[in-house]
Amino acid sequence: LEGHIYSNFLSHPELQPPLLVLIVSGGHTMLVGMKDHLHYRTLGSTRDDAVGEAYDKVAKILGLGYPGGPVIDRLAQQGDPNFVTFPKGLEKGTTFDFSYSGLKTAVLNFVRSLDEATLKAHLADVCAAFQKAAIDILVEKTIRAARTFGFKTITVAGGVAANSYLRRALKEQAEQYHLQVFSPAMEFCMDNGAMIARAALERLRQGYVSNLELNAFPTLPLDELSVTYE
Repeated sequence: LEGHIYSNFLSHPELQPPLLVLIVSGGHTMLVGMKDHLHYRTLGSTRDDAVGEAYDKVAKILGLGYPGGPVIDRLAQQGDPNFVTFPKGLEKGTTFDFSYSGLKTAVLNFVRSLDEATLKAHLADVCAAFQKAAIDILVEKTIRAARTFGFKTITVAGGVAANSYLRRALKEQAEQYHLQVFSPAMEFCMDNGAMIARAALERLRQGYVSNLELNAFPTLPLDELSVTYE
């Protein structure tokens, strides 16, 4: 996760905290406040499926193969996002958490209601409608979090940061509130060694080093990596 956060510092070396980071991937959907380098606070996260996982599951439902993100994004550009309205998880209330299990189920039930010919004719429309529901809630909560917590700069990280609709919609909404948005170069969206090296460099700069006896903690929460967050 820290590596994904620092992927933007590879593409935009001029970046400086404080930042609001939207991490979106196959395993994570999180809003993270970054007060300073290595200072993190989780503001919201998914309660079930990650957004990238939802893309993969919906792609499987539609027979589009794996990974689902790129093919759904491509087909959605040819479809009508208003063909059907799918639910946006946890849309009501003040929470900054996310939920994608209901959206996935709604798509499954809708697809089952169509015959094969109709689904084939409207495949791009279904992709567009799903993508609208999946991404719009990310944009809405990210903008609201930035305004609530006083962040002027937003960064997007993770595999779903490559999504064309997310990049466009978030930037358009942010401009209305005079917020800046940065996304990593495409080659830094997916898991890569460069982003890990950039995160490690920041820790070295701050005087944090580890000996060769350091163990791996695959489920270590991001907040526990934080130096402090007051």
